Amino acid sequence: MIEVYAFATPNSLRVPIVLEELGLPYDLRSVNVRKGEQKLPEHLARNPNGKVPVLVDPDGPGGERLVLTESGAILIYLAEKTGRLLPAEGIARARVFEQVFFHLTGIGPMFGQAGYFQKQAPEQLPIALNRFNSESARVMTVLDGTLGAQPFAAGVNFTIADIAHFGWIWRRAFADIDLQDYPNVQTWYDRVASRPAVERAIQRVTALIPEE
Repeated sequence: MIEVYAFATPNSLRVPIVLEELGLPYDLRSVNVRKGEQKLPEHLARNPNGKVPVLVDPDGPGGERLVLTESGAILIYLAEKTGRLLPAEGIARARVFEQVFFHLTGIGPMFGQAGYFQKQAPEQLPIALNRFNSESARVMTVLDGTLGAQPFAAGVNFTIADIAHFGWIWRRAFADIDLQDYPNVQTWYDRVASRPAVERAIQRVTALIPEE
């Protein structure tokens, strides 16, 4: 069975979503980043970068065991392994990659930095707050325009592009993003959040948070 090492983080959530959508059984194992477990030797052996998620597929290419890090790479790997959630060729495939990389190089990093400088930095730095807050708003405006023209991120079908976007928008409060400012993203978010597979994935990752 596939193993997923994760926590209730935006990047982690993508992996249970894609596995639930694909109907692949998996064992979800907690790595509590709030306690620094991602830096423990046993996890660094899986991912020297000390991050979650990590996917372990005992039936990887050629039947070999595969340990894979980086949520974007995991999405692409699982889509190609099953032949689902990613068009096989042409413009439709290119549009999926366009949106996946737009998120991984734009929305995700901006949200992460905005949240850090708002909530976790040891001192308030106006230049950093202005930079990352304004960039978060800008890339969300770009996404809102895209979703105003089509129902899903890469076109008319649900793909791994939507899963890539969903994680950080699910955790948008960290970056102080209000979807009331982005009505097309709000409509898309509600559409994706209501998918049974997404609901199941959210339930599983939120269950990793220990009660205090």
